[in-house]
Amino acid sequence: MFWPWSVAGETPVLRGRGVLLRLPQMRDYEPWYELRRSSRDFLKPFEPRWSEADLARRVYTQRVRRARQEALDGTDFSFFIFLIGEGREELAGGVTLSNIRRRAAQFVNLGYWMGQSYAGRGIMTEAVAAVVPFVFDTLDLHRIHAAFLPGNTASRRVLEKNGFVEEGFAKHYLQIDGRWEDHVLFGLTRERYDQLRLSHGRRV
Repeated sequence: MFWPWSVAGETPVLRGRGVLLRLPQMRDYEPWYELRRSSRDFLKPFEPRWSEADLARRVYTQRVRRARQEALDGTDFSFFIFLIGEGREELAGGVTLSNIRRRAAQFVNLGYWMGQSYAGRGIMTEAVAAVVPFVFDTLDLHRIHAAFLPGNTASRRVLEKNGFVEEGFAKHYLQIDGRWEDHVLFGLTRERYDQLRLSHGRRV
């Protein structure tokens, strides 16, 4: 059976409608630096606190090495999102699958970020749509967890369009911009994924 992903250098490359997801490479440093720096004020209310020092090439190099090793170990997958078409790859954001648990749990946490100039264009919805089959059909996990700030309606839409459902509310769940913030908890199980795929075709 064919799925819209392939393996390059033993790390996954995922493809969706107009998007390609792959691990960061050293040649991505300049566009990553520019996108993160220009989007800092936009991202600040939604992310752990970071500074200009976190954008240094040395820090990025460590990020690239860690992302590759984690992917090879099967513990975390840190994808960059690229818009593709006519031979171009344009960095737009990132998606992370972290804290993969096996044995009785069989789950993963989903996180993502989008550059300010690319927000509101449906790109993240397509990127998450490319990640979901990878989680269930390739990693063979049973559940995806996701969380967002209560006022983040854009994240709610991304998850709902990909079949996720609201499952709870967590007080002081994650540290965001230096403060412990409440989060809405969403989830997607294999059972729901299979049901939606049968109802609507392969795409959830």
